[in-house]
Amino acid sequence: WRFVVVRDKALRQEMRKLGNDQAQITDASLLVIMTADTKAWQKNPARYWEKAPKEVADLLVGWMGPFHDGREWLQRDEAQRSIGMAMQTLMLSAKGLGYDSCPMIGFDIEAVAKLINLPADHVMGPMVAIGKGTKQPWPKPGQLALNDVVINNTF
Repeated sequence: WRFVVVRDKALRQEMRKLGNDQAQITDASLLVIMTADTKAWQKNPARYWEKAPKEVADLLVGWMGPFHDGREWLQRDEAQRSIGMAMQTLMLSAKGLGYDSCPMIGFDIEAVAKLINLPADHVMGPMVAIGKGTKQPWPKPGQLALNDVVINNTF
């Protein structure tokens, strides 16, 4: 994953126009665009495991290429999984520091990608607005029943 921290006010104003006029884009204290490098596995993968025991690093670095090579769908899936985990951690950390956050997907992904010069081998995830809330969030619409979302053993 890669965090694009958008501090430029004019850039945030342009993004708001591309984001259904969502006020959080310009009004939040911090705006982070979640992205990920789908080809990170090709770019010196040993750096991700440099603090692991040598036998673990050797195993995992050697495994990354064959696991990802030729499987673009997996590369994108892995990138989006990484974005999701990093985003949740960011949001929980913000909450732990007393801030509110809002994940946002209602924006023109291609146009925002162009504004931030997103490299061709990266994918875009949600934006996350972080700051002090100015009003109560919308009420949660509800959840599916537990037996609708938990499958034991097989479908």
